[in-house]
Amino acid sequence: MRAGPTVLIVEDNYLLLEMLTKLCEQQGMRVLAASSGEAALTTLRDGGGAIDWLFTDICLPGLIDGWMVAHAYRERHPRRPVIYSSTTAPVEGRTVPGSIFVRKPFQARDILALASMMVASNVSENELRAAG
Repeated sequence: MRAGPTVLIVEDNYLLLEMLTKLCEQQGMRVLAASSGEAALTTLRDGGGAIDWLFTDICLPGLIDGWMVAHAYRERHPRRPVIYSSTTAPVEGRTVPGSIFVRKPFQARDILALASMMVASNVSENELRAAG
């Protein structure tokens, strides 16, 4: 049994990726990190079933942006939490239920608090569904 939830963090800013990774690991989470959309899709393909929530920057280098990463994640896990991040406002209608958009700059601890709340809510919902 895993110690805590697993998160896929997709962020092209190396310093922010490192900071979020360390913070999540300090909280007992297993972190899978990707710095591009292509790397994130490979991670989803190879270990997507174990990912409990996704944090993705929207603007990523290469052909695969954060919207595409989130879409691929949602195809596998339609009810699991997604946190989108960008320096610009989200495009209306792009986010999906069960997701949150945060504008950069943000406090990393706020992201962790949001994710913990979303994961706890998802677990409770699944437990209730299984029990009922």
